[in-house]
Amino acid sequence: MKKYIILVIAFLFSALCLNVFGQTKSYPFEVVKTGNGKKSIIFIPGFASSGEVWNETKTAFEKNFTCYTLTMAGFAGVKPQPNPSFENWKNGIANYIKDNKIEKPIVIGHSMGGGLALAIAADYPELVGKIVVVDALPCLAALSDPSFQSKENNDCSAMVTQMTAMNEKQFYDMQKQTMPRLLADQSKLEMVVDWSVKSDRTTFGQMYCDFFNVDLRERISNIKCPSLILLESYFINLKPVIDEQYKNLKTADFKYANKGLHFIMYDDTAWYLEQLNNFIKA
Repeated sequence: MKKYIILVIAFLFSALCLNVFGQTKSYPFEVVKTGNGKKSIIFIPGFASSGEVWNETKTAFEKNFTCYTLTMAGFAGVKPQPNPSFENWKNGIANYIKDNKIEKPIVIGHSMGGGLALAIAADYPELVGKIVVVDALPCLAALSDPSFQSKENNDCSAMVTQMTAMNEKQFYDMQKQTMPRLLADQSKLEMVVDWSVKSDRTTFGQMYCDFFNVDLRERISNIKCPSLILLESYFINLKPVIDEQYKNLKTADFKYANKGLHFIMYDDTAWYLEQLNNFIKA
């Protein structure tokens, strides 16, 4: 009897260990899973944004899709992780897709999230079914400097120091001044600013610097899946530059919004949802 009890205790302890330690694999984001569709959509928000930026989009699609909505570590109140980088985040999302056996998801990303969608589809072309890039470019820095070349060992310490040195009011004021250049919908301004204010400053500075060093112009030639590129209305004036940046993405379908700024999902909602619907159903 005593031997039997010892075996039961050993079994229960083993089960507990499997339950606890089997869940210790971490990813550089928090994820909210909704919907019950056979096909899946992964939503990646932009720089310092919450996954809540996709709330209206999710509502339109979660009846027919299983939706995985991410908020990256250190952004919008999510606990930061050490050594954030664009490449680590890209690999983390790809590993999540593989580990959870999500078959050929549609990956939708805004801004930096759009850059991540491009990078995932380029470096893991077998993983992704379709991508939607909402107002992002393969190389942001090249928009102002066409001869830009990314640095192999990019030192972001100065940017991190600058961001962490600000007090709360200084940082809030900076974001309050910046956001109206990115978002026309006044009703959403305070919410989007709040996401930035709730972000970890070290992550904010590190990722701002790191993403500005990203150059995907050559890598996107590896993308095989259908790709919808939704761009803000102003970018139509820079179409030759945009076309040059995207020239290696042979599967791209470009659409320019009719109005608004960078947050297309808020500033030209009806047009944006129409483009998504047409592309996803195609």
